[in-house]
Amino acid sequence: MSPRGVAIPDVRERLFAAAERVLAREGTAGLTNRAVTEEADCAKGLLYNHFADLDDFVAQLVLDRFGRIAAEIRPLPEQAGHGDVQDNLTRAALAMLGANGPAITAAAMSRHGVVQRVRQAWDTGAPGPGAVENALARYLEAEQRLGRVPAHADCAMLALALAGTVHHLRMHGSAASDDNPQLIRRLVATLVAVPGQPDLSA
Repeated sequence: MSPRGVAIPDVRERLFAAAERVLAREGTAGLTNRAVTEEADCAKGLLYNHFADLDDFVAQLVLDRFGRIAAEIRPLPEQAGHGDVQDNLTRAALAMLGANGPAITAAAMSRHGVVQRVRQAWDTGAPGPGAVENALARYLEAEQRLGRVPAHADCAMLALALAGTVHHLRMHGSAASDDNPQLIRRLVATLVAVPGQPDLSA
């Protein structure tokens, strides 16, 4: 355990990573201050030195991870014309799902105070699902202008469908499933019929 009084570098991320491991191993019922701090190998009071309470901690974990997803997907429109459209969208969707997405989402949904705090943060501009959906739509529109997405496609609706389905998987699926990459690729192939590409949805 880290000695008392010794500063721990990047303590927030250390606690967040520990919480993800606890969630993956024990589910939402196992997510307690004690479990997180023991997993992080630090003093029990450390979490409350940085967060108001456990709801605040879980809300900040959700916001941090969504912020990372948004930052990863934000440059996607700049990739228009490069690589394979379905591959680009598949990578973006898997990034949205995240390594521990379902577990983190389950933790948030299990605590009413967390849901309220996260929604309030998103309403006041924190990057969330809306930012991700917007980046997907702008990417599809850019590819459409290049003729790599059909001219008749409704890019905004395609982005909504892709983001919404991945959100469903976050809420009800398992990020650890080996089937996720193939499942996401089938989803992308079903939503976006790219000229000259084989149909992978069958």
